[in-house]
Amino acid sequence: MSEPGPATLTLETCTSINDIPAPEWERLAGHSNPFLRYEFFQALEASGCTSPETGWSPRHLVFRKAGRIVGLAPAFLKSHSMGEYVFDWAWADAYQRHGLAYYPKLLIAIPFTPSSGPRLLLDPDIRQQLVPEQVHHLLDRLTDELGAHSWHLLFPGKEDQELLQHEQALHRIGCQFHWHNHDYRNFEDFLAALTSRKRKSIRKERRQVADQGISFTRFHGRDIPEHVLSAFYVFYQATYLKRGQRPYLNKRFFELLLEQLPEHVHLVMAVREGEMIAGALFLAGKTTLYGRYWGCLDEYNHLHFETCYYQGIELAMDLGLSHIDAGAQGEHKLVRGFEPVITHSWHGVLHPGFREAIENFTREEADHVRAYFSDAESALPFRQQTPD
Repeated sequence: MSEPGPATLTLETCTSINDIPAPEWERLAGHSNPFLRYEFFQALEASGCTSPETGWSPRHLVFRKAGRIVGLAPAFLKSHSMGEYVFDWAWADAYQRHGLAYYPKLLIAIPFTPSSGPRLLLDPDIRQQLVPEQVHHLLDRLTDELGAHSWHLLFPGKEDQELLQHEQALHRIGCQFHWHNHDYRNFEDFLAALTSRKRKSIRKERRQVADQGISFTRFHGRDIPEHVLSAFYVFYQATYLKRGQRPYLNKRFFELLLEQLPEHVHLVMAVREGEMIAGALFLAGKTTLYGRYWGCLDEYNHLHFETCYYQGIELAMDLGLSHIDAGAQGEHKLVRGFEPVITHSWHGVLHPGFREAIENFTREEADHVRAYFSDAESALPFRQQTPD
């Protein structure tokens, strides 16, 4: 699998993270983003969460030049579209209606994680040499050789976006809501930046949580006791079971996460009358706190907002982090000071007829997303700044 050029660049796949030398992965991925840590993918595989049985067969990409690894990317051969957060169910249905197979597909993404960040982990000199058309062509060829029908690269960071964008690219955008610390020293500083009405509303929500006799305890890394992790996992399972789904991650994954990446892990547990009633798990990066998993067994007024958002904001401030990525969806975040951000994905569809139809769809969808983003920006709850 090669592409002609001044020096031949080849692209191949590995069926396990363990087939890639850890120092090579760490050299290209670094250590600051928890979702790019070598140990994160080891935990997913060792726990059985990413496997052929779950429809997540590892096919990590390896770029080589003169036999040397010059690039890597987390990738999976998928037999379904669950756990991706860039929804292509309608595409798969259209294929099926025409008697065509949509799966398997090649997915270049972090499993179960709708958070933007690096995906193509490339040597800087290789990144400078590559052009978007070449990247797309390499991925198209690899997809065909794997017997897949399309490839999908989800939630790339800015550098990768520049390497993927060209006129013929199938590009989708979405909208999430993130929190940014605009030089707030504490939660009261943050509230002071909001309109009076929104400020009073948040204070009322927090007061109603406290009036229900609920308090919060934080745990970090290896200081998380086994019984606390077990309680959290019950809450996590409940979030999925309430929707009639099985959870994507098993208890063993979280145990391995604590064993191998404790420095990134924070748990916020809600306590009432001495019993844990809810919990939220956060992963901390260099500048960003990622709010990932939450759950409870019984319903309490505003408990979700307090546990996931207000406790998360306070945790981010205490850790000196400037940004909270709380994942997909959730317009309710907007009125609580989370700002809209545009997310991106790129797609390679090998079938020419469907490629044209999907290109038309992505263009129309993008118009709707941009309008939604604009409306969300105009609805932000911050006070208007008075000019000096």
